[in-house]
Amino acid sequence: MEKYLLGVDIGGTTVKIGIIKEQGEIVDKWEIPTQIEEKADQIPTDIWASIVKKITEHQINKEQLIGIGAGAPGFVDAETGDIAVAVNLGWKDFPLGKILRELSGLHVFIENDANIAALGENWLGSGQLADNLIAITLGTGVGGGLIANGRIISGVNGTAGEIGHMTVVKNGAPCNCGRQGCLETIASATGISRIAEDTIMRYSDSILVTTFKEKNKLTAKDIFSAYEKEDKCAIEVVEEITDVLGLAISNIATILNPSKIVIGGGVSKAGDLLLNPLKKAYQKYALPRTFEGSSFAIASLGNDAGIIGGAYLVKQNQS
Repeated sequence: MEKYLLGVDIGGTTVKIGIIKEQGEIVDKWEIPTQIEEKADQIPTDIWASIVKKITEHQINKEQLIGIGAGAPGFVDAETGDIAVAVNLGWKDFPLGKILRELSGLHVFIENDANIAALGENWLGSGQLADNLIAITLGTGVGGGLIANGRIISGVNGTAGEIGHMTVVKNGAPCNCGRQGCLETIASATGISRIAEDTIMRYSDSILVTTFKEKNKLTAKDIFSAYEKEDKCAIEVVEEITDVLGLAISNIATILNPSKIVIGGGVSKAGDLLLNPLKKAYQKYALPRTFEGSSFAIASLGNDAGIIGGAYLVKQNQS
């Protein structure tokens, strides 16, 4: 009898859900709207109702389901499956794991969304089942996941791998977490835009000045496009960002000694324009032996990383 894993990735706008075979083949994947704030308590019920509908369509019996692996934004207690805080959803001390177990009668495993994305990339994406891996997501914010000896590091109360909140600039720009100078204020898409908009003041002849006058804003895509054309302002911005990010990664790598460093998120679409200066900065700061043992890759699973990682969480924990 064929067995199936269920992967769930809870986002602020939609919940992505997948039915996945034990070997990693996606049978079906779909999205449902995320209820937030006063309706956020309905999310587990919506998830299970949606799964029941889909397994009925696929003529899959509940006995064929091994379990549910779910990722949620915010601080997650992986031991209990409780969401300590998920600001975007309006959850505080929310027993997601317990509710899903009661609804489904299945084994349920909960992790932070960045952690399950890291697991997904490591299983079927660019990680290639590395035993020790750093995954970094450069999007609106900066997310991270650390894998050591093949398993996600969650920490005592779910904050391990919060790479975006390493302090990299003393008394730096304010961060959404309430502190200052976090990596997120530098290496996120919003951080890159902020730095570029500050830097163009000194470059009247830059392509970016023209772009800013036209759009009244600069995106990470604009900056890497100008960088490709060897625009001096864009070069300064990219070198500043990759220098700080390379230093942060080298410090994490000193502790973890990874074989793979996987970069994902919208900013990673810059590909080698991001990776080449980042590798150079990383090499400058990393221990030579740590550098020799590691390689960089761009994440390859896109939006499927979370559901695949959720499924792998079940696969890893099945007894």
